[in-house]
Amino acid sequence: MTLRKLFVIGAAIAALGVAAAAAPVPVFAQTAAQKSMIDAAKASGTVGEQADGFLGFRVPTSDTGLQSAVTTTNDARRAAYARRGTEAGTSADVAGARMFETLLLPRIAPGEWYRNAQGRWVQK
Repeated sequence: MTLRKLFVIGAAIAALGVAAAAAPVPVFAQTAAQKSMIDAAKASGTVGEQADGFLGFRVPTSDTGLQSAVTTTNDARRAAYARRGTEAGTSADVAGARMFETLLLPRIAPGEWYRNAQGRWVQK
């Protein structure tokens, strides 16, 4: 299984780097349609990754489908970060930040936006 399959952006947690011995844990909470919607919103600059490991809205939207997709993804990430943090003897916040640094940030495509640790939106 590829890393892409193990880590469906926004819904999968794989090898946080928190515990080197921990095996990747796939968690599939979002549908293919939700992932597609989030990917399109990232490409348009509406949604971006954040330094805390969650998705955020860079531009407000009234699209309830997109809002629901982001909520579903963030809820799955929250649960996974809590689990991985507990396994590694750290907090969910630290696990989320490490996920951002090790897996999410490197995967942000040129032109997409992310919110850095200082709270500023930056275009890659």
